[in-house]
Amino acid sequence: MKLGPQLHRIGSDIVAVYLIVTDEGVTLIDAGLSGQWPELISELTSLGLSVADIRGVILTHGDSDHLGFAERLRRDHQVPIFVHAADAARARGEIKTKPTWGKVKLGGITSFFWYASRKGGLKTTYLTEVNTIEDGQVLDLPGAPRIIGLPGHSPGSIAIHSAAADAVFVGDALTTRHVLTGENGPQPAPFTDDPAQAAASLAKIAELDVTWVLPGHGTPWNQGAGEIVRRIESHRS
Repeated sequence: MKLGPQLHRIGSDIVAVYLIVTDEGVTLIDAGLSGQWPELISELTSLGLSVADIRGVILTHGDSDHLGFAERLRRDHQVPIFVHAADAARARGEIKTKPTWGKVKLGGITSFFWYASRKGGLKTTYLTEVNTIEDGQVLDLPGAPRIIGLPGHSPGSIAIHSAAADAVFVGDALTTRHVLTGENGPQPAPFTDDPAQAAASLAKIAELDVTWVLPGHGTPWNQGAGEIVRRIESHRS
């Protein structure tokens, strides 16, 4: 799915993966669920590209529904995987969390687990090797992605800003579709380790001059970072 000249998405509003596509190759943001692999191949093929054009995968955090096919890319295609140092152990499966569920609606949670079961999301392949990154780094990858630390959802949650893609990728720092209730619109994400810290972290993206704010779950947002942060603050009040 093309969102912009250098910006594509695979997956769905339930679980999404993003591609930054430039003349230098492709940067993936997150790796979704393992069963989304055919969609990745199809999207690359439609662009006249292949897995060989992927230069790196940046994980917004280390949760299982963002790891998907990352280890497959690393192991079989030597694609480097980048994750914040504070979530490296989480991405390797060395730390298992017990998330707080909060409000649940039958329709929302049923849709999430039905989709996840169809896409290989009930079994996680953790990473065996990662490249750790830190707040403020600009990676030598297509789109010149800049790392912005957004701790709260997890200790190593990040946003990735790419001016080339006119976007900031936020993982589960916020959501536009609550996976447990099915509620649409900008709101705090569920399964967040420290909700107060997550809310405070959003100030770090509020002033970004971008069109797209792209969560791991939910409809892509194209009304700017400042507006979505304002909406979420209103939702919390």
